[in-house]
Amino acid sequence: MTQQEQRQFTAVMQMIVPMVVDRMVKDYGMKPDDALRQLYCSKLYADLERESSKLWHLSPLALAQLWYEGKNNEHIHYPEEA
Repeated sequence: MTQQEQRQFTAVMQMIVPMVVDRMVKDYGMKPDDALRQLYCSKLYADLERESSKLWHLSPLALAQLWYEGKNNEHIHYPEEA
């Protein structure tokens, strides 16, 4: 990945994370700080951080649902298009 691509991916991540946290707050009744902490500590986030996973293409709603799935199961079933 070029330096410019890395900067672009970083910018995308900076936009996605707050939107996913907002969905977690709204959909699962979490406090923002708890949602952020749990997202950052999740397998989903570790996978999302890898640009090659293409998970960043998914909507914040889909990502929040995947986080919830991963929280309650050992395995997350990622959609084919990710």
